[in-house]
Amino acid sequence: MRILSIIAQKGFQDIEYAESRKAIEGAGIKVDVASVSASTAVGKLGANVKPDLAIKDADMSKYDAIMIIGGPGAPELGNHPEIFKLLKQAEDSKKVIAAICIAPVILAKGEFLKYKKATVWNGDGLQSAFIERAGAIYTGEEVTVDGLIVTGDGPDAAAKFGKAVADLVLKEKQRK
Repeated sequence: MRILSIIAQKGFQDIEYAESRKAIEGAGIKVDVASVSASTAVGKLGANVKPDLAIKDADMSKYDAIMIIGGPGAPELGNHPEIFKLLKQAEDSKKVIAAICIAPVILAKGEFLKYKKATVWNGDGLQSAFIERAGAIYTGEEVTVDGLIVTGDGPDAAAKFGKAVADLVLKEKQRK
């Protein structure tokens, strides 16, 4: 089993990345990291992560899930059509789609949250309104799972979010 974790080239949320990855790998699932390029990505708190590949080179058929990590750099990921292509491939193949912090806004922008319960970092009050305008049902929970969609609200929920992603991937693997 394998998950594609997408991080911003600059300004991904270090804690969300590290804690969700730890929970997923703890469940025996491999994590590959992708960013806009394969050059070293820098987190909001200074972590340096060398992506395994560039988003444009990702092949969703090799993965059981796609996960987007938040942070102040995450909204910029929504400017890259290849992200939406991967998300659509995941949706069409009935794979797990996950996003934490501000990254659920990217899912909303691509209409992946329409009629779905979801959460998002909402410290400024704008993100919940954005996902609701895109058709999501905002829960305000730390982690929300609706079908094959997992959303988390920020760093404090990162371990719980990672566990929810891993549990759903394992459940889907058993079901298939």
